[in-house]
Amino acid sequence: MAPTHSTEVVESISPQGRETLLDLAVASIRHGLDGGGPLPIDSSAYCAELRARRACFVTLNRHHALRGCIGHLEAFQPLVSDVVESAHSAAFGDPRFPPLSEPELGDLEIHISVLTPSQEMAFASEQDLIAQLHPGVDGLILVEGGRRGTFLPSVWEQLPRPELFIRHLKQKAGLPPDHWSEQIRIFRYRTESFGRP
Repeated sequence: MAPTHSTEVVESISPQGRETLLDLAVASIRHGLDGGGPLPIDSSAYCAELRARRACFVTLNRHHALRGCIGHLEAFQPLVSDVVESAHSAAFGDPRFPPLSEPELGDLEIHISVLTPSQEMAFASEQDLIAQLHPGVDGLILVEGGRRGTFLPSVWEQLPRPELFIRHLKQKAGLPPDHWSEQIRIFRYRTESFGRP
């Protein structure tokens, strides 16, 4: 399912809300280490900003190296629920890594990226698309047929040039890096990111 166009204005998450979400991410990972699934929570017990339907990604790093990253592009559940599920999946369900072990928890860095609703971009060519990008700010979703790939804004740190960003995004979606067609759709979103070392 392709993301939908939205002009919704999203409020920033309060400092208290950020701390609560980070605490929940850690608790969900601990719950998984104890042999459970994602931390069971009652989303109705949280304040309105954390009950809102928002999508997020949770990224785990150890010694400044990626250790897991899982999330959702579309908002379909309360943000608190999305965080506990994504944190657990990043720790134990990322196919690129083995499940997290207890000794790793002590030096784990946790980052949460809460997504704004995505908006479809209009462009006449690949060059036009590239000219519209905001490095370091834009997250992109590329869709063509049944293929889809996304890069969070944090990927700009590794791919700072828009041309490279788009080439690698096409590869992530399973397309050749020099591929282009009129069927390509690009959706742009931004993230509010915060973390805990």
